[in-house]
Amino acid sequence: MMMIMDVGSLIAVVALGLVSLSFWWFILRVRCHKKTSSGLPPPPEIPGLPVLGNLLQLKEKKPYRTFTKWAEKYGPVYSIKTGSTKLVVLNSNDAAKEAMVTRFSSISTRKLSNAIKILTNDKNIVAMTDYGEFHKMVKRHILTSTLGPNAQKRHRVHRDTMMNIISEQLQYYVKKDPNGAVNLRQLFQRELFGLALKQVLGKEVESLYVEELGTTLSRQEILEILVIEPMKGAIEVDWRDFLPYLKWIPNRTFKINIQRMYFRRQSVMTALIKEQKERISRGEEINCYLDYLLNEAKSLSEQQVLMLLWEAIIESSDTTLVTTEWAMYELAKDPQRQDRLYQDIRNVCGNEKVAEEKLCELPYLSAVFHETLRKYSPAPIVPLRYVHEDTEVGGYHIPAGTEIAINIFGCNMDKKQWENPEDWKPERFIDDKYDLMDLHKTMAFGAGKRVCAGALQAILISCTAIGRLVQEFEWSLHHGEQDNVDTLGLTTHKLHPMKAKIKPRN
Repeated sequence: MMMIMDVGSLIAVVALGLVSLSFWWFILRVRCHKKTSSGLPPPPEIPGLPVLGNLLQLKEKKPYRTFTKWAEKYGPVYSIKTGSTKLVVLNSNDAAKEAMVTRFSSISTRKLSNAIKILTNDKNIVAMTDYGEFHKMVKRHILTSTLGPNAQKRHRVHRDTMMNIISEQLQYYVKKDPNGAVNLRQLFQRELFGLALKQVLGKEVESLYVEELGTTLSRQEILEILVIEPMKGAIEVDWRDFLPYLKWIPNRTFKINIQRMYFRRQSVMTALIKEQKERISRGEEINCYLDYLLNEAKSLSEQQVLMLLWEAIIESSDTTLVTTEWAMYELAKDPQRQDRLYQDIRNVCGNEKVAEEKLCELPYLSAVFHETLRKYSPAPIVPLRYVHEDTEVGGYHIPAGTEIAINIFGCNMDKKQWENPEDWKPERFIDDKYDLMDLHKTMAFGAGKRVCAGALQAILISCTAIGRLVQEFEWSLHHGEQDNVDTLGLTTHKLHPMKAKIKPRN
């Protein structure tokens, strides 16, 4: 009887095991079928370490360069592991455009680092918010009031004033010390910041009492808090970004640094808005972003208004500076190309100053701008996106849950797309073999529904500035500047300001 029970039990166990095995075989088959139902393979995966994945291979803190090197070996589309996260990296124009345009509906969600999530108040700015009704609404507001074509016409006077001040300051410096070197960044950044304040608040600010900080800040200190500190904070690395299952472990140093930046930014913006609300209460309305939002965007909370105003200040003050400084560095290093640009300007403008309406008649100036964007894209990696449904990119199957990194630097260094991409050659953008509309010139402004709202303003400011600077002065690099090409962290921001000698032209 005991033997019969044992055999019965054994049969039951075997039967249960077979059922269980069949169940897991079915689940595995369904999963495999789901992953390959498109008939496409997954992207090749770069070997890494257990748990850490490829993190140690990215320790140089310039991932866009490492991504580009891997693209030469593994192809333009591949996957890596960053801790527990799988990341697909795109390094070609075709794959980038496919992700940003063709497959946008499947890859439209932002994936932010902890630092950027805190600094943007959890995606409360146009550039970082997920695509949807809120994004469309706030982008419409910034285009209507500040960055769109009609708004740019209204703000034209501010840009012209800025360029005249820069020219006058450079004339003053060269008279004061003809053999000295000028720091273009210091001057240009200050005036760009002033322009941003005029567009956003309606006026420049030389000093500001901030109650929450208990002190009066100078203009330079306001610039540090609103622009320079957050740009540095945005590239702060929190190891919990890569190992989210360990997020319960505190990262005290990171938290203190980012929260300090956040508090200082909040305090200054609150003081600026309070000051302008007092102006409005006196019946003094100005054509600026703040007045527009208070009148036309009443559904926004006070915090959302604060974040949108801050975004317009920081983005107008930084990325255009990066492109203009690199363009002047390359022109100062290359007298022949600088002279070619000068002669083109002379032929078109004569004795008149370069003006925005003349830009369309200066193709070489446009080529200088776009070639600089290609080689030194201010944002070399597009903020990460999250794949929320199975999709296809670059001939590969990309499952839901994957993160996408679009390496703009890698796209613009693709040897299949660009001849000798490491060289700075503006002529490539006036060569008939390059279809500028097809390439979108470069991918620096993105593409599709999330194309950069500030593209028009960046082109107007940077091209006019480069044209005026070359038209009025002859530029040459100060001794030792030839090799001063280091960049700052995750961006292509020049680590050290360019020092150049300038000589007024006749």
